[in-house]
Amino acid sequence: MNYAGIKKTDVANGPGIRVSLFVSGCTHGCKGCFNREAWDFGYGQEYTRETEEEILDCLGQGHIRGLSILGGEPMEPQNRGTVLGLVKKVRQRCPGKDIWCYTGYDYERDLQQWMGQESAAGTDGPGEVAELLSLLDVLVDGEFEEEQKNLRLAFRGSENQRIIDVRESLRQGRTVCLPL
Repeated sequence: MNYAGIKKTDVANGPGIRVSLFVSGCTHGCKGCFNREAWDFGYGQEYTRETEEEILDCLGQGHIRGLSILGGEPMEPQNRGTVLGLVKKVRQRCPGKDIWCYTGYDYERDLQQWMGQESAAGTDGPGEVAELLSLLDVLVDGEFEEEQKNLRLAFRGSENQRIIDVRESLRQGRTVCLPL
């Protein structure tokens, strides 16, 4: 996986001061996307063990509230394994830090469908999408829609996008949005 950039003190992509990883590669092609260069899976730099350590070291600082993963598209099949590996390490080494993930995919239509396909495949343990979702705190879902752009929205770009409490959604078996 490649990544377009890392912001070590981001205040725009979730509450508090955060570390944000912008992965490369996206197939959505949203009109008006703020990060078009990151559509290319080869854009930016290769994500390495050193990259991961840099992120984890930043997250270890007391003033950092959590990690935000954006794109590009973190949920693209080419990116999910690497993103999952990072999220697992954040949970192990930085307990108490929250993890937000931004995706153009729809939680019910796409991600839950993929979880069902993984389950039907009969693999041992949760599939990649199910495991990744189980480790997230918040998912901002939905493609950016230029016609619904609203600069006054907290932590999202267009009104169709939702801020989903993933853990509560998984617990209740229905989508639970945060009132932001």
